[in-house]
Amino acid sequence: MKRLLSTLLAFLALGLWGAAAFAQTPIKVVYHLSEGIPQASRAIGNIRNHLAADPTARIVVVTHGLGIDFLIDGATNQMEQPFAGSVADLAGKGVEFRVCNNTLVARKIDASRLLMESKVVPSGVAEVAKLQAREGFVYLRP
Repeated sequence: MKRLLSTLLAFLALGLWGAAAFAQTPIKVVYHLSEGIPQASRAIGNIRNHLAADPTARIVVVTHGLGIDFLIDGATNQMEQPFAGSVADLAGKGVEFRVCNNTLVARKIDASRLLMESKVVPSGVAEVAKLQAREGFVYLRP
């Protein structure tokens, strides 16, 4: 009986430790952008709010199609405010910005025109799928 009780207590302690460790694991989120400047403006606000509520969140923004436009140097929002400052600020907080190379090729945009915080990936949609399926990211589309 003592042995059974010891075993049960050990499993209970292990379970509590595992639950505590799981609760402290940062949430991983991929924001998927493909619709242009208005969607990017919404996403920037969403991401700021997200980080204010959960500063430990790991956020990756994956862009393709018109979704890359806000990451082109000189891009501005609907109020003519540049995106560069917001992107730099969010990157400083750990947010990653990934751009689809297929889009760059199709639209004949040289990667040198992208903001320095941008990372080019082979395919935006494949990147979203990889983050969800292999790396456990939650999908959000603002």
